[in-house]
Amino acid sequence: MTDTPTVSQPTILLAVGGDPAAPLRLPAALPRGSVVVAADSGLDRLTGVVRVDHVVGDLDSVSDAALRHARASGSEVHRHPADKDATDIELALDLVVQHLVPATGLRHLLVVGPGGGRFDHLLADLLVLAAPWLDAIEVTAWIGAATITIVRPGAGRTIEGRRGEQVSLLPVHGAAEGVTTTALRWPLLDAHLAAGTTRAVSNEMLGSAATVATSSGVVAVVQPGTSAADIAPRSTPYDPTPRPPEGNLP
Repeated sequence: MTDTPTVSQPTILLAVGGDPAAPLRLPAALPRGSVVVAADSGLDRLTGVVRVDHVVGDLDSVSDAALRHARASGSEVHRHPADKDATDIELALDLVVQHLVPATGLRHLLVVGPGGGRFDHLLADLLVLAAPWLDAIEVTAWIGAATITIVRPGAGRTIEGRRGEQVSLLPVHGAAEGVTTTALRWPLLDAHLAAGTTRAVSNEMLGSAATVATSSGVVAVVQPGTSAADIAPRSTPYDPTPRPPEGNLP
């Protein structure tokens, strides 16, 4: 299990399942007032490490020992039938939005998981983290080696890393307008990122922090945990303000 820097504000921590042999990144500490949620087998990775407040899912992949430990420790168990209409992470997020946020006032969500497993689940997890019904929450995810920062319209988000670390900006659920970045090798300024574009894939950090903002639409900023190889400077002009072709505006 790999520790990472301390989270600075009270947070809802949601642990999800994945490859049981892969390392899991967890905050070095959680501030007082934080709430911990485990989605199904995410509980196994937290047992004996941090007290879990809520366990959610159909519980088909969590170990009996972890579930017994959680119940004995006072965790509230929200069991759903196996024949359900949503993944365990969506069920956990529904608990967060419908109950935990109103009850605690917390607006920061950190999702942690080892990654691996089924590709369709990983893709669905990314899409649900960027869903409109989570727009009142600041969402960050540490999945395997990757860090995912969900950027919604407004003040933008700061991302932390290291010089040369690769960063990809993916518009999710439609086009993103007014995308503006700082401290990335290829800046964007009031840019339009069309749905499905690869225009902002494989950018690079220029230092230890950068910012990403959007005026409309949602951007998933993905730091896969890799460093960029040296490449020759481009021989053509770079346009930091890509716009859709005339007549192709959404």
